[in-house]
Amino acid sequence: MKMLKIPVIISPMFLVSTPKMVIEAGKAGVIGSFPLLNARPVEKCAEWLQEVKEGLGDIPWAVNFICHKKTNGRYEDDLELIRKYEPPIVITSLGHPGEVKEIVHSYGGLVYSDVANVKHAKKAAQSGVDGLILVCAGAGGHGGTLNPFAFIAAVKSFYNGTIVLSGTISTGADVAAAQLMGADYAYMGTRFLAVEESSAQEEFKQMVIDSTIEDILYSDSFSGIHANYLIPSIVKEGIDPATLKPKDEVDLSHLVNVKAWRDIWSAGQGVTSVTKRETTKEIVELLIREYEEGVAHLVRNN
Repeated sequence: MKMLKIPVIISPMFLVSTPKMVIEAGKAGVIGSFPLLNARPVEKCAEWLQEVKEGLGDIPWAVNFICHKKTNGRYEDDLELIRKYEPPIVITSLGHPGEVKEIVHSYGGLVYSDVANVKHAKKAAQSGVDGLILVCAGAGGHGGTLNPFAFIAAVKSFYNGTIVLSGTISTGADVAAAQLMGADYAYMGTRFLAVEESSAQEEFKQMVIDSTIEDILYSDSFSGIHANYLIPSIVKEGIDPATLKPKDEVDLSHLVNVKAWRDIWSAGQGVTSVTKRETTKEIVELLIREYEEGVAHLVRNN
């Protein structure tokens, strides 16, 4: 996308991403996004979509849509919001993207599906999405376990669409490395958790700043799906991480029920790179400088 200054998509973070973050990201030169379910009720979500659309004009932006009908009680309402406000990019999660893909393609938009393994990548590719977001080891939220080198190579053997790489990408040099590996875009979430424009609780933001990679726990105890969590947030709720046991059933209610994950917080292994309070614009400007320096370094050494 020609309007971008660096090939980065800021991932849609549950209870964190806001319209202001998306607008500031777009104006700074990257793609911002937010989960539709961050705005409640539906009327509020419509206001958010209108705000971003008016704030960015032709600058690309994205929303996240949960395709899991049984869990997403707003499935039909959110589909109608997408149809009405026409977000340029729709990122799909947890379910078949077929229905939303038809709507988005009807107005010329793009659909990217996040996947954490080759099996799901093949299913998403067969559905005709425009891009795959490869969620690798160390990613915040529902992170995968695959090495990015191996995952990209495997996906490229059967897919020639857009590839977005996710998982511990924290610097502009990381973005350049992702491109060198074969990705079209880098997907970054944790690096932006503590920005001024995020709606994360102040205690959450400070915990992200104070934490390092050693404070991240990969567990399926809370939802039945493995995700990366901040250990200090688990401890403060009176839970001993050593006593956690696997959850027998997949429970995605946290995607709709705000209270379920209000106090147990997720972050990726890249949390070490977050050391102070910054604005979205400041981080993007730093990423651009780091990216340019990284590319220049590669050129000089070749």
